[in-house]
Amino acid sequence: MAKNKPVSIPVSELRLGLTVKLPLSWTEHPFLINRIELKDPGQIEVIRGLKVEHVLVLAGTELLDEDVPQQESDADDHEADEELPVERDIKREARVAIRKSQKRFLDCINESRSLVSKLASDPEGAYRLSATLVEQMLEHLFEQEASYLALVTAGEESFSVTQHGISVAVLSLMIAKALDMSKMEMRDIALGALVHDIGKLRVPDNIRRKRGALTQQETNFMNQHPNYGHEMLSRSGLFPEQVLHIVRHHHEFIDGTGFPDGIKGNKIPKTTQIVALANDFELQLTALSIASPQVALGYLFKNRVGKHDEALISTLVKVLGIYPPGTLVQLTDGNIGKVMMTTSEVKQPQVWACNPAGGSPGLRILMNEDVSIEKVLKVEELSEAAMRTLQAAAPINFYFAALES
Repeated sequence: MAKNKPVSIPVSELRLGLTVKLPLSWTEHPFLINRIELKDPGQIEVIRGLKVEHVLVLAGTELLDEDVPQQESDADDHEADEELPVERDIKREARVAIRKSQKRFLDCINESRSLVSKLASDPEGAYRLSATLVEQMLEHLFEQEASYLALVTAGEESFSVTQHGISVAVLSLMIAKALDMSKMEMRDIALGALVHDIGKLRVPDNIRRKRGALTQQETNFMNQHPNYGHEMLSRSGLFPEQVLHIVRHHHEFIDGTGFPDGIKGNKIPKTTQIVALANDFELQLTALSIASPQVALGYLFKNRVGKHDEALISTLVKVLGIYPPGTLVQLTDGNIGKVMMTTSEVKQPQVWACNPAGGSPGLRILMNEDVSIEKVLKVEELSEAAMRTLQAAAPINFYFAALES
C-alpha cells in the first residue's frame, strides 16, 4: 500500500498517534528534534502553546478523517489483510542505507561550507545555517532507537576543515547519545564540533596543508588556531559560551598538557572533553595517516593514558564497535574486506569484500552468512589489486547509518 502523503493541519486537530514536524527552528521549541510522534497528551499541549498555527503530518494521516464511511474503512482493512508479507532484501537495504548516508554526509559538507563562507560577511546567516545543520544531524541520529555508523567519503584525498568537522560531530553525538546527555548539551556538542577547527582558516595554506612534520615555528603557528577560531566566533556575539569553549579548548587534555591554556580535570566541561576525544581519534586517521580505526584506537589507549577520561574512551569504543567502519579484515572463508557499516551483531558487520587477488568484489551481509571476521589486516598485507578494489588507502569518515525503520 502507498505511504500516506504529508499534509498540513491546524494544531487544533492534533491527536495521539500522529507523527508531526514543527515548522520551527530547534531554538524555538523544547523537543529534541522537529519530528515528533505524539504519544502523550502533554506533547499536544506543548505544541499548542508554541507560536505555530499549522504542523506537517508525516505519519498517521488516516487518523485525521473521523467521518470515513465504515464500508470504505472495512475495505482498507481487507486490503491490508490480503497484503502478503514480503521477505526482506537485507542486502538491498544495506546498499540503500550506505548510499543515503553518503549523500547526507556530502549534503552536510556543502551546508557547512556555506556557513563558513558567511561567517565574516553575514554572521547571523551563518548562525542560522549552523542551527539548521545541527537540527538535521540530530534528526538523522535519532531516526533509529539504536544508532550505527557507516563509512562515507568526500571524494577528496585531503581533509578539509568542514569535512573533518562533520565527522567529529558525528562521533561526538554518538558518544553523547550513548551517555544519555541532554538536548541542549547535544546541540552545543554538535555545533562546537562542526566549527571547532574554523580558526585553521587563518593559518597559511603552506602550513595547514603541509605534508610531513612541521617546524617548531610552524607548529607554534598551527597551535594558535583554537584562539583564532574563538576570536572569529565570539566577535559575532551569537554563539553560546559552551560552543565557544569547545572551539577554544578542543586540544586540551585532562592532565593539563594540552593547549592553548593547559586547563585540566573538571575545568574542562564534559561537552568539550567529548569533542576533544573525537577530534583526537580523527587526527590519528588523518594527520598521522593511520589507515585503520582499530590502530587509531590502539594509539589512544597507548599514548593518551590519563589525557582523556577513561569512561569516555570506553564509550567511544562502544560507539565504533569491535570493527569500526573502514577496518580492513580477513573473513573466515578466506576472502578479505573493508567494513562499511556497523550492525547489532558486532562481529558480523556489512563488508565490501573481494578475494585476496582483488577479484569478485561485492557487498557481503555477514549476518546472512555463516561467515564472520577472522582477523584485522594492515594495508601492507593486501595485494595491489585488492587495495584498489577495497580502496584501502581512501580517507575514513563516518556518518550515521541511514537504516530504514
